[in-house]
Amino acid sequence: MFTATQRRVLRLTKIMLILTCVGMANWSQASKPVSSDVFVSGKDGYAIYRIPAIETTPNGTLIAFAEARKYGGADPGFGKQDIDLVYKLSSDGGKTWSAMFIMEDPGELWSAANACTLVDRKLGRVWVLYLRGEPMRNTGTSRPKSRDNMTYARYSDDNGKTWSEPMDLTGIARDMNDDQWRSSIVGPGGGIQTRSGVLMVPVWGSTIKSGPDLNLAIFSTDHGKTWQRGEKVPQSAGGDENQLVELANGNILMDIRQNKQNEGHRWLSISSDDGKTWEKPFPGTTVSPVACAIERYSLAADGHDRNRILWTGPKGPGRNNLVMRISYDEGKTFPDERPIAKGPAAYSDMTILKDRTVGVLWERADYKYITFTRIDREFVEGNVKP
Repeated sequence: MFTATQRRVLRLTKIMLILTCVGMANWSQASKPVSSDVFVSGKDGYAIYRIPAIETTPNGTLIAFAEARKYGGADPGFGKQDIDLVYKLSSDGGKTWSAMFIMEDPGELWSAANACTLVDRKLGRVWVLYLRGEPMRNTGTSRPKSRDNMTYARYSDDNGKTWSEPMDLTGIARDMNDDQWRSSIVGPGGGIQTRSGVLMVPVWGSTIKSGPDLNLAIFSTDHGKTWQRGEKVPQSAGGDENQLVELANGNILMDIRQNKQNEGHRWLSISSDDGKTWEKPFPGTTVSPVACAIERYSLAADGHDRNRILWTGPKGPGRNNLVMRISYDEGKTFPDERPIAKGPAAYSDMTILKDRTVGVLWERADYKYITFTRIDREFVEGNVKP
């Protein structure tokens, strides 16, 4: 038999165990990423879907873009390939998706590819910039001073229901008088509007002399009426497929994919003048060569508890095991790593939803699917305080 004191201790112990279990259950339920497949290879007349880009519109609608590759997995301009730019919409936070829409089909064996999105918060306007390429013309075969490889932009004022006619920005993204500059490609993903209102899009390009080794940004200070090209990142190492994020001090950080297999890290460069010029690049996050996402999640100056920048990419080995990494020092380090999904994982893009959950659109299962994964605030904010 237990004494009265022992019985009280037992009751308190049971209550504490119950509360602990409830807390663990709530954490587990709240923190588990939830996924849905958006594009499925072999469906709707295309062999494979690649190169995801995602945006949250002003009313909370999600827009998921992809390259619809008709004849196989080859990139734009390689062999017999035909690529259309397609998208789907979701009005319920990514649980369900609309039928697929074709934004651009430029013709047999042409390419419409590499979507890069951003939102003009003042106008409530969604932008998408992309590549339009002629048959058999890619980053290595496009000819300088030609229109083999073009940069186009469209916008939507109704949250992705309808889109403007394309705006030709080829002569902005590339110097058409440069006899070395083959091509300029946006993103994929990673366009931003700065807190001062500047629209900014990352661009990478290829030259005859050294291949894909130049990075820069194009920007607009008048809500997209006119665009300008900034200076190139001074290259100490080659890189491509870049994204942008604004730092707490107003500087812009460019996160660049390394283009050498023996380099275990990405490259970073900083602009202190809204993308006009860039500093010498320095080593970034450790990852295999792949397109990754970077996004501002929270800003102390806006009333959040702390500054956070999010990054997604495969942990490895190779293109496997998607993770989210969190920086609390404005991209200098990413000490906090959270697993999102096991198995093959390649390109990813990211968006912040209206309720401050995070949406990741990524290539899954050896390019069989482009999958949307929604991650809640508890998963991101957690209880880790480095």
